[in-house]
Amino acid sequence: MRISVQTLLRGTCASALCVSATLSAASSHREAPGITEQPKIDATDFYMFKSYEEGRGDYVTLIANYQPLQAPYGGPNYFTMDPDAIYEIHVSNDADADEEITFQFQFDNSLVNGTGVQLDIGGEMVSIPLRAAGPVTADQPTAALGETESYTVTMITGDRRSGTRAALTNDSGPTFVKPLDNVGTKTIPNYAEYADAYVYDNVSIPGCDAPGRVFAGQRAEAFAVNLGEIFDLVNLVPIQGPDSPLWPQYNDANFNPGGIVQNRANDDLIGKANVTTLAIEVPIACLTQGEEPVIGAWTTASLPQAELEDPSPTYEATSIYGGAWVQQSRLSNPLVNEVVIGLPDKDLFNAAEPTGDEALAVYVTNPTLPALINVLFNGNGEFGTDNIAPSNFPRNDLVTAFLSGFPGVNQAAGFDPATDLSEMLRLNTAFPATAAADQHTFGLLAEDLGGFPNGRRPGDDTVDLALRVMMGRLCHDVPLGNELGMEEDDINLGLCGDGEPLTTAPAGLVPLTDGAPLRATELQAVFPYLNTPLAGSPN
Repeated sequence: MRISVQTLLRGTCASALCVSATLSAASSHREAPGITEQPKIDATDFYMFKSYEEGRGDYVTLIANYQPLQAPYGGPNYFTMDPDAIYEIHVSNDADADEEITFQFQFDNSLVNGTGVQLDIGGEMVSIPLRAAGPVTADQPTAALGETESYTVTMITGDRRSGTRAALTNDSGPTFVKPLDNVGTKTIPNYAEYADAYVYDNVSIPGCDAPGRVFAGQRAEAFAVNLGEIFDLVNLVPIQGPDSPLWPQYNDANFNPGGIVQNRANDDLIGKANVTTLAIEVPIACLTQGEEPVIGAWTTASLPQAELEDPSPTYEATSIYGGAWVQQSRLSNPLVNEVVIGLPDKDLFNAAEPTGDEALAVYVTNPTLPALINVLFNGNGEFGTDNIAPSNFPRNDLVTAFLSGFPGVNQAAGFDPATDLSEMLRLNTAFPATAAADQHTFGLLAEDLGGFPNGRRPGDDTVDLALRVMMGRLCHDVPLGNELGMEEDDINLGLCGDGEPLTTAPAGLVPLTDGAPLRATELQAVFPYLNTPLAGSPN
């Protein structure tokens, strides 16, 4: 059954289907030349979803991850946040891409007594080289610590720089504490218990009738990706291989006998690396505007414009900063900067606001990744066809996916395509959340209406979805008709013109994958959802 775009945009039932077309791309690790010089403010992943913890259905959780590829044993300083930077989560709750709400995190690192822990060495009090001098426990979290991290969270209503500012507060006031990273089991015998004490459950959010929750600290990496092989000119056959009984959600009737088999050993991050998480859970009513259920969001990190290196640095200052805040990092839909934006404009994309995204639209209307895959695999026989890249230019399916969303679903009422095209992660807060045990790693394409791209959950496999959508999956029928009350389950979104789908997108039904699997039940089902970080020792 084929449905035209016009039909989809008219009906509220059909428009629910359209959210499946917003599938985009996957995560951000060292994605632009400039950000490699500033790893402390490098955004890695952004998750936004209706909370699926039991009893929290009236909340949205936003998770901004920073500092990629953290080796658990990366001491002795580990991964403190940058006290000279600001880290922000921006929310737009109307048709444009201007932020109406910003949550700004700012950190402060301090030495105890200005020196850290000191020992009497031959009559001289000398500072030790480590952050801790003994065990750190939930009962005694600071007694052995020589360096502590604290932070504030400010809610800004309106423009991020000139809007109205008000502090979020916990039971002790406006200051929050970030736990020490997971040094190892001798330093922190029970890290989960220790870190849980820094999940703030009763956070007062300005203008909200109900309290929210906040956490900032190290977590285990949750982004599944075969990172080395993907960026080595896709050094694998990126097609689902024979069935794996351990990962049944990936099994596909169109499998390739020579394709890659799902296996945790294919993953370069999960079970190997940590990340720093800034998480906030906010009542839906405090994020939406009026009757509009759709919100868009993105994260940024910024530094002051000027930096002067100090030739005599101290703990308090290795450089002198001044001037206006300048955005260094930006992230919403994942992997956009890695595999969509061209090399000359990667740093520009990180510095830009969503309102300026139309200037870079050529990377979406005429994407190069499908052409690269075509160069690498055309004629090799793995895809079962030649000229495997989609030919529906301009790629209106991807324009819809990246820059517009759909009216009535993940596009706010009043959206104007002439002025409001923007790259944001969009969430319809009216869609029901799916319990962790029932989530499907392929989200909407697997008929899970609570999943990506209706926001993004930690258990959604956005790498595989990105590969499939970039190669034209949305030009073919999708199995969402029954969810929309239609007799036929397989329906066509009509996004790729009137041509035959197998001609327009000859590889659109190929089950592309990097072989690094993921499922929601591997992760916590409670805030902050990401798992306890890997210990530095024993390892």
